[in-house]
Amino acid sequence: MIQVKNGFVRLSMMVGVAALGGLSLSACATTQYVDQRIAEVNTHLSAVDAKATAADQKADQGLSAAQAAQAAAQAAQSEATQDSQRIDSLTATVNTLQQAPPPKTPRG
Repeated sequence: MIQVKNGFVRLSMMVGVAALGGLSLSACATTQYVDQRIAEVNTHLSAVDAKATAADQKADQGLSAAQAAQAAAQAAQSEATQDSQRIDSLTATVNTLQQAPPPKTPRG
């Protein structure tokens, strides 16, 4: 009986060692595999970086266009203010002329 137990213990130890060794070896990655995965990640990062750069350039173009539009709007507003002041001045002149007494006609 003792021999059966010893044999069973040895067998179970050998199976355990073999299983552990097999599992530990299967978890190792080769350098070629790692290099391939790193190359894939680098390719993906390059593509994302290119898209980010393109988006940044478009944002800069949009900002420039917005600043130009703002400057044009400010110029138009300034011109409208000047026009409004001219109209107010002419309105005052017209009101003065309308309130003036009619001109006298010469007798004659």
